[in-house]
Amino acid sequence: MVDASTPQVVLPATSHEPLQALPAIGQGTWFMGEGLVSRSDEVRALQHGLELGLTLIDSAEMYADGGAEEVVGVALAGRRDQAFLVSKVYPWNAGRDSAIAACERSLKRLGTDHLDLYLLHWPGSIPLEETLEAFDRLREQGKIRRYGVSNFDVDELEALAALPGGEACAVNQVLYHLGSRGIEHSLRPLMQRLGMPLMAYCPLAQAGQLRQDLFGHPVVSEVADGLGITPAQLLLAWAIRPANGRCDAIAIPKAVQPQHVEQNASALTVRLDDEALVRLDQAFPAPTGKMPLDIV
Repeated sequence: MVDASTPQVVLPATSHEPLQALPAIGQGTWFMGEGLVSRSDEVRALQHGLELGLTLIDSAEMYADGGAEEVVGVALAGRRDQAFLVSKVYPWNAGRDSAIAACERSLKRLGTDHLDLYLLHWPGSIPLEETLEAFDRLREQGKIRRYGVSNFDVDELEALAALPGGEACAVNQVLYHLGSRGIEHSLRPLMQRLGMPLMAYCPLAQAGQLRQDLFGHPVVSEVADGLGITPAQLLLAWAIRPANGRCDAIAIPKAVQPQHVEQNASALTVRLDDEALVRLDQAFPAPTGKMPLDIV
């Protein structure tokens, strides 16, 4: 169960929103709504996560062509106020007017009148100025409370930060896990200078160009066994470990099985000691130079 002692990430205050503290582990929904498992199981998993304090739920219009948002909408019926709700817009829908329409479609699928955070899913050909204008209009209309981006590398993020309204970007959601640490060289330091939290997708190394079976890696297994936790909990605890003395990363794993949801929530209580961190660093070294952004 999440309480005040568990790691939290604080979204900076804006001219319109106060500080927002969120648990450092939330719930992802990529691959939900695709019929891989029953919708009722997906709904129960999200509701179980809410009950355990995993209040941030991340989705996107891309996931199952809106099907994941529909799952979330069912899960949040009658309990919308318990969740911090995030969704994302396709780059080609991120225009001055098309972003408004896309957001309204997402809201309808989600069964809500507002999103807590709306992200541009990845950089596209529509000028960022247009997208920021649309996001600001959505905020003024009360349809979103904050906005941010996803899959932005250093150049894109610097360009965004230089634009009017760019300073209000709440997060950058990127792929990040123990086996894919490229952002640590240039991108994450930039985000820290901007006061912008990281939202880490695929924290269990489920996807990406650098995908690998971390669960079966001997060092991961040995360190997890030594701490009395599962490899998944180790990977989540590593992803949200404090950076420069504070927690500024939110991991968003997807889970459907109740035991996996419970393990994810329990990972918030895991503290990695120096010995564990050194062993993991030796097995999976930090980058020594700028690397291309790992994406799905």
